[in-house]
Amino acid sequence: MKEYTIIPDLHADIERLEGSLEVAGDTPVAFLGDFIDANMLTKRVDEQAVLSQVRCLVESGSAVAVMGNHELNAILYHLKDAEGAWLRSHTTAKTRQHHSFIEAFGVNTKEAKEWTDWFLTLPLWRDLGDLRLIHACWDDAAIEIIKARRPDGRLGTSDLPEVAATTSPFGKAVERLLSGPEVSLPEGYMFHDTNNHERRRVRLAWWRPEATTWVEACLLVPKPEELPSGALPLDTAALLYDADASPVFVGHYKMKGNPCIESPNAACLDYPARPCVYRWRAGEALSASNLILVGADENCRSVAV
Repeated sequence: MKEYTIIPDLHADIERLEGSLEVAGDTPVAFLGDFIDANMLTKRVDEQAVLSQVRCLVESGSAVAVMGNHELNAILYHLKDAEGAWLRSHTTAKTRQHHSFIEAFGVNTKEAKEWTDWFLTLPLWRDLGDLRLIHACWDDAAIEIIKARRPDGRLGTSDLPEVAATTSPFGKAVERLLSGPEVSLPEGYMFHDTNNHERRRVRLAWWRPEATTWVEACLLVPKPEELPSGALPLDTAALLYDADASPVFVGHYKMKGNPCIESPNAACLDYPARPCVYRWRAGEALSASNLILVGADENCRSVAV
């Protein structure tokens, strides 16, 4: 039986990687990107060790992997355009987000370039027939735009200024796959995010095909009562993943609470405070019983919802 242990965002956490690989045992591994850039929940930071182990597994054929938005951001942070400007600006906020990679490898050094060159070998998605892997959002229309130029889903160096600008259809398509969809709320509506900033665009949990209302479909809204109470408009509902499509796994979204499966054919595995992996087996509907907490002795005590 074909199977993979699917591992979401690591963010330079060697303890999380080692724990995930211990759970995987002898099964092949599938990584969902965001290997780099430690955050507040990274327990033991080691950029070099995480990247070296992941790369070794991928190049030996023991693992497959896709690019995350942090890998793309790193590529752009360490590369200048034809006029000598950084493709990703070196603001305080963006540098802080990237600090652990910079501490390990420097800025635009030989070692940093070796790693960002390797990031470019990672495809934006993997379609394995009965299993799909992508960092943030499986969007058939966006994938077709990219495939018209890059059939294997791997970006070329010549694409990077366009990707950094995110103004062309190609650049927007890459952003959709690696950062996910955001949609505008109806006129007159806004919500307050976790920092109490007013927002009029909201992230969509596109993997919930049965979501019909704003409250059911939106992410990271501390006060759901601020959302419209009615049904999603048709153009927004059309962004939700087809219930008949092949199973797909993503990371990226920093979900809260206990890991759970919200759909029989699509799942987000990125739960930073409760890191988990998923033991996928061909032919099986997605099930909470195949979620395994990293560092725990038993399966997640969560249920499909």
